Amino acid sequence: MRPSRDPVSSGQRSVWDFPRPAVAEPCHAHVRIEHCGIIIAETRASICTFETSHPPSYYIPPDAIAPGVLRRASGSSFCEWKGAATYWDVVVGEEVLPRVGWSYPSPTASFAALRDHVAFYAGPFDRCTVDGETVVPQPGAFYGGWITSAYAGPFKGGPGSMGW
Repeated sequence: MRPSRDPVSSGQRSVWDFPRPAVAEPCHAHVRIEHCGIIIAETRASICTFETSHPPSYYIPPDAIAPGVLRRASGSSFCEWKGAATYWDVVVGEEVLPRVGWSYPSPTASFAALRDHVAFYAGPFDRCTVDGETVVPQPGAFYGGWITSAYAGPFKGGPGSMGW
């Protein structure tokens, strides 16, 4: 059952106009992640994924991630479009944010641009921004999209949205 679309304001895009299957596109927005006074990642050269009902996920190139903050985490998952994902902890001093990042070391051909880029869940960090706007994490415990005022929902991930 598809939900009713939220109204789309001037300058917004509806996530319900995004494609299925998902696509990956270069993104030149200023993406920044801060935690415990440290810039974890900052770039204007991310790759965004767009998928029906989801806010974008921002995949950050490895050279835009602070050296030494990533530690390989246990476990993996599989995306029918992107392939096998690996997970990453972020370590800042004595604090460990477990499994807050994921990447596709050998993505499918359609998502080759994601190779070695890392996407992050926004919720665990002190602040994640896109072009200076603090993002809202996509609802739910699984999806990692970043919601800004540029996108209208509703967004998959909350209660009752599993069948969307």
